[in-house]
Amino acid sequence: MTRRSFRMAAPLALCALALLAAGCGSGREYAMPKELCGVPVGEKELSPLLPDGKKLDVAGDSLVTSANLCGVSVDDHPAVDIQVEKVEKFYDPMDASEAFRFTNREKSADLPFEGAGATGDKHVMITARCDAPEAGHLVVNIGVGEKAEKDVDRRRSDLEAFARAFVPSVKKEMGCTA
Repeated sequence: MTRRSFRMAAPLALCALALLAAGCGSGREYAMPKELCGVPVGEKELSPLLPDGKKLDVAGDSLVTSANLCGVSVDDHPAVDIQVEKVEKFYDPMDASEAFRFTNREKSADLPFEGAGATGDKHVMITARCDAPEAGHLVVNIGVGEKAEKDVDRRRSDLEAFARAFVPSVKKEMGCTA
C-alpha cells in the first residue's frame, strides 16, 4: 500500500468502525412487547425468536376473546405466528396427521403442564389439558419466520423454551382450570 492510499483508507476505516460502534445498521431498535394478542409474554423467552430490526408489529385481536391467530412481524417480515384453539378432542402432536407442520419433528419431554408437544426446525405444537366449560384441551401452534435464528439446534431450543413459558399464560388467560 502506498503512503497516499494509506492516508485515504485510514479515515474511511475509522468512520466504518465508528458506525459499527454506534450500532448503526444492525441491532434492535424496537421495544419488546409485554403481551401478544392479550396474553402476557416473557421478554427472556420471546427475544431469541425475534430478529434485529427497526419496527415490530403485532397483528391479531385478543387470543382470549375472539381471534385464534396472532402474528408478529419485524420490519414487515413475519417473525412469529401463534395459533390457539380450544378443542374437545386431544390432538397428539406426534400423530401422523400432524406431520405436515414439521421438519425433523421430535417429541417434547417433561412439559410443565399436562399435555403433549412436538418441536420441529421452525414449529412447535402443544396440546394441553384445559378443562374449560366449552373445551377439554387447548392446542397451541407456534412458528417462526425465515429471518429466525440460523443455528437450527438453538432455534429449536428457543422455540421450545418460549412454548413452555407461553402455554401456561394462554391457559390462564383462557380460563383453563387444569
